[in-house]
Amino acid sequence: MSSETPSSTRAALFDVDGTLVDSNYLHVRAWQRAFREVGHDVDAWRVHRAIGLDSSLLLESLLGDDARMLGQRAKDLHSTYYLGARDSMRPLAGARDLIRELHGRGVQVVLATSAPEEELDVLREVLSVDSFIAHATSSEDVDDAKPDPGVLRAAMDRASVSADSAVMVGDAVWDAKAASRAGVTFVGVLSGGISRAELTEAGAVAVFEDAQDLLDHLESSPLSALLGN
Repeated sequence: MSSETPSSTRAALFDVDGTLVDSNYLHVRAWQRAFREVGHDVDAWRVHRAIGLDSSLLLESLLGDDARMLGQRAKDLHSTYYLGARDSMRPLAGARDLIRELHGRGVQVVLATSAPEEELDVLREVLSVDSFIAHATSSEDVDDAKPDPGVLRAAMDRASVSADSAVMVGDAVWDAKAASRAGVTFVGVLSGGISRAELTEAGAVAVFEDAQDLLDHLESSPLSALLGN
């Protein structure tokens, strides 16, 4: 962490996979390989629909009754295959610049994810903007991932902000539902592959194509409420 991190009472909470890093489809492929290895062929579109969901719920929805017996093995394989795709990960358009801009405007940038520490470390290396990130959460901070609001509450606790002083940015329906349950304004991005209509229906007050589009319209976006003068 940088000593230059703002001590603001305002925070932008960011999902990472599919929001800041182009990794959702790498997750899909990793899960598909893992499921095939434990004896289940699962169509890619079904996996994609579950990306961002708490892993136990993802496994239940895709493996059914076999989740209890095969789930841990599938999780371990997924992690191996996903981390093995590190060279294919890259920041999404505008992600780094958006983080830098918010930091420069006095907003705490918090990575609000429940990714395992090992995965989060790789994602942070890919983003390569650690000096502009105030805090981050991981799977070690919560018992349940999104749509449970625990991730957002942990992120707000880290940043010492209240729900009305935070805005969540994410790409998944699960992000939107978690934000709603935490009482946090949610802004959606399309870069994870979920439609504008679904994000809006789940609670997004605004939807942008990606981080670059959000940065280009920052002053008129819900994030403008967080900006310093």
